[in-house]
Amino acid sequence: MKNLFFIVLITFISSFSMAQNEPVVNDSIIYVKGGYQLTGLDKYPDAVVYSKSDAQLVYIEHQGIKMWCDQAIFYKEKNFLKALGNVRMNQGDTVTMNSKYAEYNGNTQLAFAAGKVNMRSPNTTLVTDTLYFDRNKQEAYYRSGGTVRDTASVLKSRVGRFFMQEKKYQFIDDVVITNPDYTIDSEQVNFYTETGHAYLYGPSTITGTTSTVYCERGFYDTRNDYGHFVKKSRIDYNNRTVTGDSLYFDRNTNFASATNNIIVTDTINKSIIKGHYAEVYRDKDSVFITKRAVAISLQEADSVYIHADTLMITGPEDNRVIRGFRDVRLFKSDLSGRCDSIHTRQSTGLTKMIKNPVLWSGKSQITGDSIHLQSNVKTEQLDSLRVFYNAFIVDKDTINDGYNQIKGKELIGLFKENALHKVKINKNVENLLYVKNDDNELIGINKGTSSKLNITFSNGDVSIITPIGNPKDETIPTDELPANARTLRGFQWRGDEQINSVDQLFMGKKPPVLTKIKGLPLPKIEEPFFDENNSGELNENSKLKQENLINRKNDQAPQSTKN
Repeated sequence: MKNLFFIVLITFISSFSMAQNEPVVNDSIIYVKGGYQLTGLDKYPDAVVYSKSDAQLVYIEHQGIKMWCDQAIFYKEKNFLKALGNVRMNQGDTVTMNSKYAEYNGNTQLAFAAGKVNMRSPNTTLVTDTLYFDRNKQEAYYRSGGTVRDTASVLKSRVGRFFMQEKKYQFIDDVVITNPDYTIDSEQVNFYTETGHAYLYGPSTITGTTSTVYCERGFYDTRNDYGHFVKKSRIDYNNRTVTGDSLYFDRNTNFASATNNIIVTDTINKSIIKGHYAEVYRDKDSVFITKRAVAISLQEADSVYIHADTLMITGPEDNRVIRGFRDVRLFKSDLSGRCDSIHTRQSTGLTKMIKNPVLWSGKSQITGDSIHLQSNVKTEQLDSLRVFYNAFIVDKDTINDGYNQIKGKELIGLFKENALHKVKINKNVENLLYVKNDDNELIGINKGTSSKLNITFSNGDVSIITPIGNPKDETIPTDELPANARTLRGFQWRGDEQINSVDQLFMGKKPPVLTKIKGLPLPKIEEPFFDENNSGELNENSKLKQENLINRKNDQAPQSTKN
């Protein structure tokens, strides 16, 4: 009896030793070796069952892929294998995968893994319930939900596909990228594992603690925190919204820029800024905008438009300041003006027109070294104006083709229902006025001087003129006053510059040359994952059914179908 046991033991050890050292003769056939090898089992009549021993796990190899597991069921005639328990799969130095269960078809080179699947590449880790791996295509695919961990972010989606040669993930449906500083929600994301670059397609939102970005096509560097957005793009921050054909955003510096067809909306201060190039500095609470820049202050009765070559809006929402530089133009329905630069503080309602300013109110033209306009902050209506040094008010006499002129050192004007109602001119006042009779016939030209002069307007016309303080004047017959003597010193009529509508804000200016937007390419239309090569030969012993290897419409990239 002892001899019989000894012979059986020697035979088993010899068989085990041969299994351990069996050479790989044909690499097209899956090579398997393990601690224990059983054949002819009722449960697996056509298979060889390999089980681990205390010394070694089951080892599988096929054309560059290596696997380890607790137990392998190998159908050699079909070149098909099922691996169970602590499955680990390696493909060179690029991919390592663990799962509870896996199966592999050596003919189609399609692998399937299930149960706590964990696939690692140099920069990312994928966790999912089920995963398909096509070795011919070098692509992995899931559609039951998956989570990818990158060095900077966590990416989740219902459908995902990993292109190993491109080192690219394609995430589809309910895509969420979570970072400590922001969250991205998108319809489709193409993510490159080496760089952390994410390309967003379809309605996408990047939500941070202080700002939100929306786009329908965009790029975001998840490791360096900056992005570029080109379709229906929008940035919301501090009660402001920035839209444009192309937006750039850097989270590190809280800087954004916009190009072409830009609109910046301030909901708190009820204002809109337009232009074709803008820079936004969130930490400084400032916006710089140029190329047909226009600031619009929205008011219930009337809106105020300010255009300049360059506009700068600074300050918090309760103390917003608008500055305009070079060729400033101002328009509202009953008032317009021009100057070289302008400064408006919305909290006080004070607007300063600086260097060569001119205002038109009704039929009157007002000029001076500088002009201040004061609005009532509560009613949003014009309250008063002041002209400092060389104040000049001119009213064109349309009948006689002449100009009524009054000048002095400074001017104070009062508004009533946004129309100029009273004007006081102080110090060194001079006037030149066309005098008419009751039949509106010219009878002469009055020239006079005084210390002060008051004017009352009615319906935009000069109604009453009252000189004060040592007034001196004379009315000179028209034929006795030559044309070159009918203007006061410093007179300048700028009626051809007057702005009579919003469209005339850009009068005399060439349309700006818009920057050509490079844009972002549409996503590549990928071939479906399942095809006749990887799903045409389904082994009858597989856990999978043929319907598991069919491409479903709702699993396809939506942007590809739209293309």
